[in-house]
Amino acid sequence: MSIKVVKPGLATSIQDTGREGFYHLGIPPSGALDQYSMKMANLLVNNNEGDAVFECALLGPELIFECNSIVAVCGARMQPKLDGEPMPLDTAFSVKQGQTLSFNYPTAGARAYLAISGGVDVPVTLGSRSTYTLGSLGGFKGRRLEAGDTIAIGTPVKPAIEGKSVPQTLLPSLAKEVSLRMIPGMYIHRLVDAAVEQFYEDTWTVGSEADRIGYRFKDGHPMQFVKREQPFGAGSDPSNIVDACYPIGSIQIPAGKEPIVLHRDAVSGGGYATIGTVISADLDLIGQMQPNYKARFIPITMEEALDARKVVQERLIKLKSYLQT
Repeated sequence: MSIKVVKPGLATSIQDTGREGFYHLGIPPSGALDQYSMKMANLLVNNNEGDAVFECALLGPELIFECNSIVAVCGARMQPKLDGEPMPLDTAFSVKQGQTLSFNYPTAGARAYLAISGGVDVPVTLGSRSTYTLGSLGGFKGRRLEAGDTIAIGTPVKPAIEGKSVPQTLLPSLAKEVSLRMIPGMYIHRLVDAAVEQFYEDTWTVGSEADRIGYRFKDGHPMQFVKREQPFGAGSDPSNIVDACYPIGSIQIPAGKEPIVLHRDAVSGGGYATIGTVISADLDLIGQMQPNYKARFIPITMEEALDARKVVQERLIKLKSYLQT
């Protein structure tokens, strides 16, 4: 029960829901950048929603199946092909031993999730199979996939059903321009009021450096900081502070020029002021943004953030109810 990697794609890694509880030790959660699409793919093949999958970024891999299986591809519109023949997205389909699965370039979104009945069977490290490449931790040998790798597949707990699919109403948004809701804090007071207002008014463009660690946004106005004497231990950059923790989704603005939204492989703290945090309900949107996609940042309250999280949870409940009936 295994898969042979012929071509690894641009940045294909093994991810699940992530490893929680180690951020205080400097180990981030990792896990799928689009959690909803990852869970959808798993549910389509009757896996547990948190089983390990392939996360395929921008350029998908080419894989030879050394066993019969049922698979599903969700997330980015990255058309799967079986021996060159197009296969449906968001639908469970069978793959025979010896067949090759490959992908077209994405027409929308950035990351597709390939779930295989039985899940990807790599060792569990600190409670997760997710890959954290900076720490060479988890996944397959702690790294992205490479040509020649052989990846083991687990034994299905429940049989998958070929042809099961997801209705359009439950598919994720893959818009090329999005609104990212954020809670302003802890150091937004370091910006002058006019800079804060301009930050919310600007439309920002995803930079080419965007990855699992963080998304850099460009094409907005530079932001001015309130003048002060830098405290002992802080650097000379006006955005420097002595030190602070970085929640996932937090927004840095080095030199006040280009915001960086930290994501699931980011470090846990450092010396840049964070002016707010993108809410958890919108982190999946960031994970599906290609370079040159657009975004605006929308300030909301904690109560609104909790309501948004509830909406995401309810959508997942609807998805599970639909696919498990």
